[in-house]
Amino acid sequence: MRHTILIVDDDKKTVDLIRLYLEKERYQVLIAYDGQEAVELARQKQPDLIILDWMLPKLDGLDVCRILHSEAATPIIMLTARSTEDEKLLGLNLGADDYLTKPFSPRELVARVRVVLRRTSQKEDDRLPALHLGDLIIDFDAHEAILHGKIVHLTPKEFKLLETLAREPGRAFSRSELVTYVFGIDYEGFERTIDVHLMNLRKKIEPLPDQPIYLQTVYGIGYKLRKEKAYESS
Repeated sequence: MRHTILIVDDDKKTVDLIRLYLEKERYQVLIAYDGQEAVELARQKQPDLIILDWMLPKLDGLDVCRILHSEAATPIIMLTARSTEDEKLLGLNLGADDYLTKPFSPRELVARVRVVLRRTSQKEDDRLPALHLGDLIIDFDAHEAILHGKIVHLTPKEFKLLETLAREPGRAFSRSELVTYVFGIDYEGFERTIDVHLMNLRKKIEPLPDQPIYLQTVYGIGYKLRKEKAYESS
């Protein structure tokens, strides 16, 4: 699923920079340069997430946040040069899901976008039924993986990695995405750490770890969990 993100900022250079990084991560991008346009566009296009500047012409970011939060549950990340705790709390109390102070790192913003979208997706998917993939069952509620009728003993990180891939079978996740989902946005280690956890996971659930049927490598990108329908002929 390709998520749509609305960027709202009156500074064209900021908008262009954010759009560049988001499109690189294959997000679909919408743009508004003032608060009134943002409200109208959000109502028409119903984006999955809004990146919203605090200071805007016609209608400021706080008013935009208040209006849109009253109409829909679209997650909002606020951008602002204001950095006091009271101002941050004001934005969050009006419905913002996250807050980033200018100047900011575009990579950090993208990481926060991933986390907020993932959090929203998990809320929607909290009651997902167990996923059956051939001889493997992934029980999201019980936080268990069952292979050939027996529970597979996974570490918390291994299950989080498996769960992340299993929530969107067939989707290719980059290593940086998996690091964010499994370790959090503050993790300062190497992306290749994911390779180690993936290798250990394969040893526990794959009949032949060197020839994986569940956890597949997507060369040049990262990893994916094989789609359920692909097991029908296995």
